[in-house]
Amino acid sequence: MRYFFGCGCALAIVLFSCGQNPFAVSAGAPLSGENAMEYVRTQVSFGPRPPGSESLQKCRAFISNELQGFGYRVEDDAFTAETPYGPIRMHNLIARKGDGENGAIVLASHYDTKLMEGRNFVGANDAGSSTGLVLELARVLASKDDPLDYWFLFLDGEEAFVEWSTFDSTYGSRHLAKRWKREGVAGKIRALILLDIIGDKNLDIYYDINSTPWLMDLVWEKASRMGLQPNLSRYKSSVLDDHIPFLDIGIPCVDIIDLNYGPENSYWHTEEDTLDKISPESMEKVGRVVLEILPEIQKKR
Repeated sequence: MRYFFGCGCALAIVLFSCGQNPFAVSAGAPLSGENAMEYVRTQVSFGPRPPGSESLQKCRAFISNELQGFGYRVEDDAFTAETPYGPIRMHNLIARKGDGENGAIVLASHYDTKLMEGRNFVGANDAGSSTGLVLELARVLASKDDPLDYWFLFLDGEEAFVEWSTFDSTYGSRHLAKRWKREGVAGKIRALILLDIIGDKNLDIYYDINSTPWLMDLVWEKASRMGLQPNLSRYKSSVLDDHIPFLDIGIPCVDIIDLNYGPENSYWHTEEDTLDKISPESMEKVGRVVLEILPEIQKKR
């Protein structure tokens, strides 16, 4: 993703370009940060996972198998993206139980890692942590019978192949947003909660000014009430991420993201993005916040 950040009136602007569950935890059991961490370990075991790679195919099979085990119907939203490396076949995964007749809440993450040729970029945090947590939330919510359905979205091709731009990035979300608008699905979605880079041991969630204000404020309010003020950044940032194409078609969205990964963000998109830099505690904190905001979104029907 690409982002700008600043404080107050943004006096300073900085630009960056950017299976079987081993624990056998039953669907509906309480949220477990360690269980989310185990999902990350599995992803990392596949190695680098850029779009079109065999390792991402293995990761996709793992994600799909877990979701089906929780009782979801999993759709492989396959498409061909035109990239600086030529056409590449990509696959979004969409997990549903209900069809959203009364509306749906979508929880999303990208599951690809950035292509970094010649380097062993395993993406424990980006995007292993958010993918692992969305899987864990899918498990926890599998037995819920709320008025609005829960859908789980795993997006391919978020990362730029060369340099972040409107045409070299967010391939999966741009494709799916166009499809959902064309098919009339967008009107069913009451909110989309995007998670990205949320496993950092030193969790520092940014306030994204591109997110829908009432959703971003809800995250801030719930996290503060839960005593997580030390994990809320003093920066307000303008984040370009997978939520933007969905915002563009009128879906309320919030991006829960930590853009301060390592000293001066030095672990981001480097071989330092490894398992030892992330923690189950951080993922569990973010997961708890998500679970706290869901009842409020249900009420806004």
